[in-house]
Amino acid sequence: MQTPISLPFADKYDKQHAQDYWQKHRRGLARKLSNWRDQQIARWALEQACQPQQVLDLPCGAGRFWPTLLANETRSLIAADNAAAMLDVAQQVHSPATLARIQLLQTSAFAIDLPDNSVDSIFCMRLLHHIEQNDHRLAMLKECRRVTRDSLIISLWVDGNVKAERRRRTEARRAARGPGNNTNRFVARRDEIEKLFLEAGFTIQSHKDFIPGYAMWRVYVLRSADRSKPLP
Repeated sequence: MQTPISLPFADKYDKQHAQDYWQKHRRGLARKLSNWRDQQIARWALEQACQPQQVLDLPCGAGRFWPTLLANETRSLIAADNAAAMLDVAQQVHSPATLARIQLLQTSAFAIDLPDNSVDSIFCMRLLHHIEQNDHRLAMLKECRRVTRDSLIISLWVDGNVKAERRRRTEARRAARGPGNNTNRFVARRDEIEKLFLEAGFTIQSHKDFIPGYAMWRVYVLRSADRSKPLP
């Protein structure tokens, strides 16, 4: 297990922020449609990963994807997050029947508190776009490879679309305004991130875009390369 890396945004998840995060995907038509599309892509990704039976949801937040992950009645789920407040809110908003099927775990994606080869798949939504540096991205990916026996389902922002170009212009304006206007969300170059996937010991099985050619969100389904080879 690696040493945890502290990200600048990690401390913001107090109880109020965690509650707001849970509610935001339920407010307004646009958010509801976005959540519907997220769940649709999640179902596609789980199918691509051959319906894994043991899944680690990291970061799980307040459990937005749990109904989709638990739709398979034989699946066991470990739900983990670095923020204790997120896990506290999750226990408040989900039913006892749902919580009975889940093992909760507070842990960092950079140092997952599980043994090697613990799960069939890691389901990692809405984390990688918060990580700017490629060495930090690689560290997280290697830790995921250590823990998963087979697959990693991961979302991020990628370039090569309308929204990414708009984002590039927005970030240029922020930079021109000087210090104090930094962001904690980052667009990855597709060629760079796909090289990191391979370097971490994964092969790329497939990917799906939220809205092809327009949206930045992309979900990759990665499979572990030969586990007999030592980690680089």
